[in-house]
Amino acid sequence: GAPSAPAWRSARNTTTELETKVPAAYSALMRVQGFPRLVVSLLLGRIAGQMLTVSLVLFVLSGYHSPQLAGAAAFLLTFPGLCLSPIAGALLDRYGRARLVTVDYAIASAALLLLAGLSLAHALPGALLLTICGVASLTGPLSAAGGRSLFPTLVPTRLWERANALDSTTHVVASLIGAPLGGVLVAIAGGEWALAATGVVFASAVIAMLSVHDPGLRRTDGDVLRDAWAGLVYVVRNPTIRGIALTLSSSSAGWGCLLIAVPVLLLGRFHQGPATVGYLEGLMGAAGIVSALLTGRIRMAGRERQLMVVSVLGCAMSMAFLPLASSVIVVALAMFAIGFVNGPFDVALFTLRQRRTDPARFGRVFAVSMALNMVGGPIGSAAAGPLIAWSLDAGCGRQWRSLCSRPSFPSLRSRRRTVP
Repeated sequence: GAPSAPAWRSARNTTTELETKVPAAYSALMRVQGFPRLVVSLLLGRIAGQMLTVSLVLFVLSGYHSPQLAGAAAFLLTFPGLCLSPIAGALLDRYGRARLVTVDYAIASAALLLLAGLSLAHALPGALLLTICGVASLTGPLSAAGGRSLFPTLVPTRLWERANALDSTTHVVASLIGAPLGGVLVAIAGGEWALAATGVVFASAVIAMLSVHDPGLRRTDGDVLRDAWAGLVYVVRNPTIRGIALTLSSSSAGWGCLLIAVPVLLLGRFHQGPATVGYLEGLMGAAGIVSALLTGRIRMAGRERQLMVVSVLGCAMSMAFLPLASSVIVVALAMFAIGFVNGPFDVALFTLRQRRTDPARFGRVFAVSMALNMVGGPIGSAAAGPLIAWSLDAGCGRQWRSLCSRPSFPSLRSRRRTVP
């Protein structure tokens, strides 16, 4: 079973003392066994995820001409899996994170190749499209939480800030590469081939992850459902993680609206092509690279919340310009600003959550916490479809209000604690 709280805290303190001789540099991370292969696999998987985010929406908009269906597809690609996150977390702690990340990537690859094949055969009605998206989402938390929880498992505590900065940067690099690539592939080859190419990238992530060893603690006793419930209770009773969930569950609705609003804004109001959507998504990702890497150099223990508040306010101010945009240049500047100010938030969030979690519960806690953090996203996407069909400005305004609500929640105001 899991070690007692005093045991893992004592072990962590001892480890920290021993690690003072290790240089806290990014080069030190590359010498951690298994870390480079983990980064490569997660980068490929996240590139595929960004390709999917853009190419699926453009595929539906161009093939079915329905913002409502695009919003529903984005919703089903995420939400059903979020509902199963407690069980996914229990499986991660029990059977190993690397193995189950591989399973999810393989299922995603198969689902996308199936969608592409059915569409090319003119055998993909809207209902079947939504069904496949919903089924494929069920294993999504395995890679999302599994990949994230592998970082503190492999990496010494003293290098967590830099590891989290690289973790955040892989998301940014994925946006920089995956989003433009998805848009360009839809523009050049069509939505079906863009989905097929995304499936191939997921398959490449599977191959890279096969050689990653998971050294984390595993449970060998008890019941999976009981473990899942224990993880949910742990999150609810932990004030910091609970506060983070309340904060992000609201604001992620704004990001879900952004996913639908920006393509509709560029395709409809400014008459741009799918490639432009990808380029601007990539620009937003590129802007976050420097800010995330610079933030990773900061020893931020005790300062995470201040960084999060500044980042949130910057995102809200940047998003406020989207409904007022009079040209593509204004949209591009807003996307750049959103990406740049969001980098510090991710690094601070990852570090704060790791410091407040028992390592033996990383899988369960990260799965539940990330699901609660993300739950607003698919809801925002689903709501954005009919809202934007009625009024594009209303959809953009909704995302801004969601971001503005984020600082009011307790994760950014709770008392400092050194242990969960």
